[in-house]
Amino acid sequence: MSLRARPTDTLLSFATLLFSGGTLVCCALPILLVSVGLGAAVAYLTDAFPWLVVFSHYKPWTFAISGAYLLLTGWLIYRPGRSCPTDPELARLCQRADRLNRIVLWIAVSVYALGFFFAFLWFPLRQWLDF
Repeated sequence: MSLRARPTDTLLSFATLLFSGGTLVCCALPILLVSVGLGAAVAYLTDAFPWLVVFSHYKPWTFAISGAYLLLTGWLIYRPGRSCPTDPELARLCQRADRLNRIVLWIAVSVYALGFFFAFLWFPLRQWLDF
């Protein structure tokens, strides 16, 4: 029995990582840097990486696609009927991989939530609290 991941699972994992990281880099990090007074760093980032501007223009789409990938990945990890092989060694490896997948998923969800907060909620909250 092979322990290799299916190509679709591997592709989905990489896509989820790419999009959740992209939401942080394009939208959350610049807002956080400007909020703490590091606007020059944001100016340098947009000069060095001009494609960040494109991502920030399509921020709702970026977050929607990232959220969809995270939901799909979560469903694949927590879907009903998943089971590990009955062979003890393969079962141990399967359970270890499953645990690692869950950890990586929740880290990605945390990064996504942080990005969402800074991209959509931080400035309205600051204006509402008047600081």
